[in-house]
Formats: sequence, C-alpha cells, structure tokens
Amino acid sequence: MSEERRKRQEERGGSTGDGRSKKILIYGGILILLAGAFIGGRYYRNHKYDSFAKCLATKQARMYGLYWCPHCIEQKEMFGEAFHYVPYVECAIKGSSEMAPACKIAGVKLFPSWQFGEDPPKEGVLSLEALSDKTGCSLP
Repeated sequence: MSEERRKRQEERGGSTGDGRSKKILIYGGILILLAGAFIGGRYYRNHKYDSFAKCLATKQARMYGLYWCPHCIEQKEMFGEAFHYVPYVECAIKGSSEMAPACKIAGVKLFPSWQFGEDPPKEGVLSLEALSDKTGCSLP
C-alpha cells in the first residue's frame, strides 16, 4: 500500500485490520447462533414428551418391564429422556430368575405391559397414540 493511501486511511480512522476483525465477529456470531439452534433442537427432541409422560403418571398408568427385554427398551425409547417421568416397575430381579413381587401381584406375564388404574395389564408395545387414547393425555 502506498504511503499516501495509508495516510488517507488513517485520517478516516480505519486500518486494514478492522475489516478482518468485523468478519471474525460476524462468523463467530453466526457460529454461536447455529450451535444454539442445534442444542435447542436436540433438547426439544429429547424432552418434547415430558408433559405427556407426567400426564400418564397423573392418570395412574404404569409400565411393567424387564431391563433386558428388547421390546421394553423399544417402548422406553419412544419417550426419549422423558421416560423417567413414566411410572415404571422393573420386574426382573438381577441375579435371580424370580419376578418382582409387585409384578406378580399385578398379574403381569408378558413384557412390556401397561396398567391403567385398576384395569388388568395390557401387554405389548403400545404406540404413544394408543397411550394417549387410553389415558386422555394429549401428545405434543
């Protein structure tokens, strides 16, 4: 850059480094916004059924399952992180072939099973829509 051009630029109050700084700030801001959108979307995906799962609890719906049962795992995955709000009864006793007493009392034989209030348990993986129909809880 010529000496004359440099003097004019200094008189205007600018320098060649300012343009780079602005670009870095803009790209940094865009990166932060994208990261925030990604994290927000991930949180929503994992927690969108929280209110639905809490409603199931208030309607006295219970899931009976086994920790090693692939269908029980499938049912749990439908809720994502919200499953910890679902009233769940573990029927397997680790290190034993016996079933947990609560499961025997409920009369559960196949897993997963859902019990709604005092009704007999309904066996099998239920869709979230079926659970919503049974309990009256609305899906998000």
